[in-house]
Amino acid sequence: MLTPWPQSYLPLGTLLPSALVAAVPVIVLLALLGVWHVRAHLAAVAGLAAAVAVAVLVAGMPTPLALAAVTHGALYGLFPIGWIVLNALFVFAITVHTGMFDVVRDSVVSIAEDRRIQLLLIAFCFGAFVEGAAGFGTPVAISAAMLIGLGFKPLPAAGLSLIGNTAPVAFGALGTPIIALAGVTQLPVNELSAMVGRQLPLFAILIPFWLIWVMAGWRSIREVWPACLVVGVSFGATQFYVSQHYGPTLVDISASLVSIASLLLLLRVWRPRTVWRFPGETPRAAADATPHRTAHVLRAWMPWGILSVLLFLWGLPDMKAWLNAQSLFTFPVPFLHQAVLRTPPVVAIAKAEDAIFTLNWLSASGTALLLTGVLSGALLGMGPRALLRTYWETLLKVRLSLLTIAAMMALGFVTRYGGLDATIGLAFARTGVLFAFFSPLLGWLGVALTGSDTSSNVLFGNLQQISAQQVGVSPLLAAAANSSGGVMGKMIDAQSIVVAGVATGQHGQVGDILRYVFWHSLALACLVGVEIFVMAHW
Repeated sequence: MLTPWPQSYLPLGTLLPSALVAAVPVIVLLALLGVWHVRAHLAAVAGLAAAVAVAVLVAGMPTPLALAAVTHGALYGLFPIGWIVLNALFVFAITVHTGMFDVVRDSVVSIAEDRRIQLLLIAFCFGAFVEGAAGFGTPVAISAAMLIGLGFKPLPAAGLSLIGNTAPVAFGALGTPIIALAGVTQLPVNELSAMVGRQLPLFAILIPFWLIWVMAGWRSIREVWPACLVVGVSFGATQFYVSQHYGPTLVDISASLVSIASLLLLLRVWRPRTVWRFPGETPRAAADATPHRTAHVLRAWMPWGILSVLLFLWGLPDMKAWLNAQSLFTFPVPFLHQAVLRTPPVVAIAKAEDAIFTLNWLSASGTALLLTGVLSGALLGMGPRALLRTYWETLLKVRLSLLTIAAMMALGFVTRYGGLDATIGLAFARTGVLFAFFSPLLGWLGVALTGSDTSSNVLFGNLQQISAQQVGVSPLLAAAANSSGGVMGKMIDAQSIVVAGVATGQHGQVGDILRYVFWHSLALACLVGVEIFVMAHW
């Protein structure tokens, strides 16, 4: 057996220049997307090339290991991430092809013509439910596509869906990020759940107001503040209660259902003084909703009902275990599995990194989405040929986006296995008394790099714990802060932005979406930092 290659966290001798060079791939990617408006798949490939160059030429990573990391990341980008994107859009395409989405749109408009209320209902409440059941990009794809169908313009639909999908992320996919964080830190999962549940409710209350401000401006908030408050408080209070008493698994699902019910109850006794529409939009354009029989409306919502039930079932531990027993295949990645050694101070004890590709084709969330599409299409009268044609058209639509996701995830994997992420993380950890402020920003960076709060927790959870002990901060607080800060990075990670772009037909405008959300993401992450600093020192 070959001796694992030990990662070098100070390849240039000192931390600051090493961290600056380690950040080059991310800088290249963001600059190409956000400044020079390069198409997403080309920017992703360029960022990946920069990551390989820095890992091999600066960090000393052997070339075979770097290429194996590229392969591992690209495969992960296609499955499970690309699998989710493809099948989520397949479900949406079926509702459009059968005309059922028009009925869904009309039913939402009949609840509220006001665009602000529609935004709260879809991007915040319903998106949180999908996040709680599935996560991994699914809520952004579905929420953005639904907003487009309601008449939102593509860029706001994408950007607002990304901003709305923040508060629930730490407890997404039935608590997977918290469970993963407990696994790497060996901290009790229920204590981590409770700590995150104390950190995020404030932002659950803030995000609805933030959404309205971004879309309609500060003055508009005065007319819909009761809706924002009811949605935020009902979500945040339920999130707090369930996370304190029942652990992380059902936090989002419970909070989203309570917030949806609370908003619908409020609308029975209260409405905004005026109906807000987009500039230049006529009343008829926003309210031209055809009345439908109740049975027809229920039939139109059936695919989304099936989706919710299947995603929930797929997320249950017992169900997932049974499905994996029928279909799980794991493959150690050649040349990479246990060939990279993570060393202190990033980990307490030197450890060879696993590199195992998991093909859980039956238990993957994307498979639940595919089954949703097939069942919904059949129940709505589509034959096998029509279903296959719709699936093929969807695949053609997302082919460049799948390439983009594969390249961006490959970039993240090279960064991880090359130790570049740890170098950047150590720079954050060397901030002394300000560590409590920068702790959630490290989680934010982790999600921006990996595309997942789960991955960020696995990546930096142990580093947070070790650094907190060195500076006299509660390790439980710092570990939880990694997850809480990470939720704000979800709106700028490459995977989410590409998913939002695909769902809204803006593959070539990914840079525009990034610019739309970047400063919101950074501002909210800094607010989390302020909160954690206060919790640590007062």
